[in-house]
Amino acid sequence: MAFDKDAIIASLKEASISDLNDLVKAIEEEFDVSAAAPVAVAGAAGGEAAAKDSFTVELTSAGSAKVKVIKVVKDITGLGLKDAKALVDGAPSNVKEDVKEDEANDIKAKLEEVGASVTLK
Repeated sequence: MAFDKDAIIASLKEASISDLNDLVKAIEEEFDVSAAAPVAVAGAAGGEAAAKDSFTVELTSAGSAKVKVIKVVKDITGLGLKDAKALVDGAPSNVKEDVKEDEANDIKAKLEEVGASVTLK
């Protein structure tokens, strides 16, 4: 059976964090495996294994449509044009911190729609 790796990766990029969490659980059950090792490493490094309830939206790259990205950043943050441009020029930089999952995914989608690269932390 052949599968389209690129299509799967594209689908995963669009999934919410809770959808990805459900997928991991389903894979663990189906194949009788555990994804606990990375969590244990994170715990040893001072991280917590509990589910996250707040996220930071990080702009990793403005892409080729920098002016559009600046406008979206300005709208999302409420910053002035000069400050929004500085934030975009300084990428990677945090666009918004301590936001709920839905808001983080919404911001990520808006930025990616205009060509930016974004990660949620």
